[in-house]
Amino acid sequence: MPRSPSAQHILDCALNLADTCGWERLHLFEVANELGVGLDAIAKHYKQKDDLVEAWFDRADQALLERGKGSDLPALNAEKRLEELLIAWLGALAPHRSVTGQMLLYKLEPGHFHLQVLGLLRVSRTVQWWREAAQRETLHLCRIAEESLLTGAYLRTFIHWLRHPMEDEADLRALLRQQLRCGPLVFLLRR
Repeated sequence: MPRSPSAQHILDCALNLADTCGWERLHLFEVANELGVGLDAIAKHYKQKDDLVEAWFDRADQALLERGKGSDLPALNAEKRLEELLIAWLGALAPHRSVTGQMLLYKLEPGHFHLQVLGLLRVSRTVQWWREAAQRETLHLCRIAEESLLTGAYLRTFIHWLRHPMEDEADLRALLRQQLRCGPLVFLLRR
């Protein structure tokens, strides 16, 4: 009897298959077949296909948090810390950039309201980890304003990254810096 695959192995297999067939066409039974196991081995780790999406974004969040441990970060200003962290987050998603975009389109399909709500919670969670890893200490109304403005910068940068796969990292960093220097956010980050 084949050994039960780990959650990471299942996710990697699903991503590799989706690179070929696309996220919409990917079926969990195909992942199970590729791994030589039954669907019960998949269900042990992932109750539904969207759980793979959440695991993929969890992996990116983990890369952001790992970058947050960097000994160089405390010496950087807030804007540069935020830049470094989001670039690490995007870098974790880069090996499957096209599939990542397809995952988001899947979540936005009409009738997937439950996935859309989870998507909003995901954005909020990632922005929270981004702020924490950047060691942001704003409170009360300043924190609320900063979170809102950072959410906009995060979403604009992420969507741009998805739509411009051939753009080099220097141009992406320039766009992100521009987002972080926008209007009232620059005031909050320099406090």
